[in-house]
Amino acid sequence: MSRVIRIGTRDSELALWQANAVKNALEKLGHETKLVPVKSQGDLVLDKPLYEFGITGIFTKTLDVAMITDQIDIAVHSMKDVPTALPQGIVEAAVLKRANTHDILVHKGTDFLNDDEGIIATGSLRRQAQWLHKYPNHEIVDLRGNVNTRLQKLEDSTWNGAVFAAAGLERINLTPEAYLDLKWMIPAPAQGAMLVVAKEDDEFCRKTLAALNHESTAVCVHVEREFLRVLEGGCTAPIGALATIHDGTVHFKAALFSLDGQERIGVEKEIPVSQHEGFGRKCAEEVLSAGGDVLMRKIKEEVNNTKG
Repeated sequence: MSRVIRIGTRDSELALWQANAVKNALEKLGHETKLVPVKSQGDLVLDKPLYEFGITGIFTKTLDVAMITDQIDIAVHSMKDVPTALPQGIVEAAVLKRANTHDILVHKGTDFLNDDEGIIATGSLRRQAQWLHKYPNHEIVDLRGNVNTRLQKLEDSTWNGAVFAAAGLERINLTPEAYLDLKWMIPAPAQGAMLVVAKEDDEFCRKTLAALNHESTAVCVHVEREFLRVLEGGCTAPIGALATIHDGTVHFKAALFSLDGQERIGVEKEIPVSQHEGFGRKCAEEVLSAGGDVLMRKIKEEVNNTKG
């Protein structure tokens, strides 16, 4: 085939691993490809918490621009970093088979978990809120950077531990020996999944990428992201959501937390896979009617005050 598919990616080790996974899959199908690494603002500015940027797509925006200006044909993302509303002219082309969905605690010993004192690092409001819900007296410090940078910052610090997505560490073989699986923590919507986007009018790439789509993963992450979109309304908030499929049934567990972790409004439901359309929205509306609308307004005010 004469056309070379230009694959846009962030240039961190994890992002390059993900882009190479797509590159290899496309080449197995007989296509010629080329990687085009691009630095995002989220990678360049490491001294501000993510929510202070005021946009949810801080890691994807640069690649969106590169695609719209025809520097790349497709882009590979960690799906949890992708805003629920894509820019005009860009569409989801493939969701790859999901990896581990769990968060893990990389630690320097776990004795502190039985104490009132502990320092945990994370740049995620979702992880912060859930940690404080379980350990209200612990201190949370902000941690930014790619996976390698964050591991090094943890090693060089006096913190007790830091929270990471298991999938990211597993993909580049960086999972340390000292870690704890946080099965109680609800992951970010689409955590562990990879998304490939393409231009809406690029029929060649869209058809090509359709062969890489993993249907059951796509169903689960779309339920989670629909829940997020209805609840969030463009504001970064502590929201966890996980859908899984067993025996033809979608099992869904999700929750909205206050920033300090003291308030939690959750939902746990199941539905046949054949009826999953609109399921995420219904679950989000249930959370909103149970007090989530008031809590979301409070979160927005607190986040805006922090930025100010």
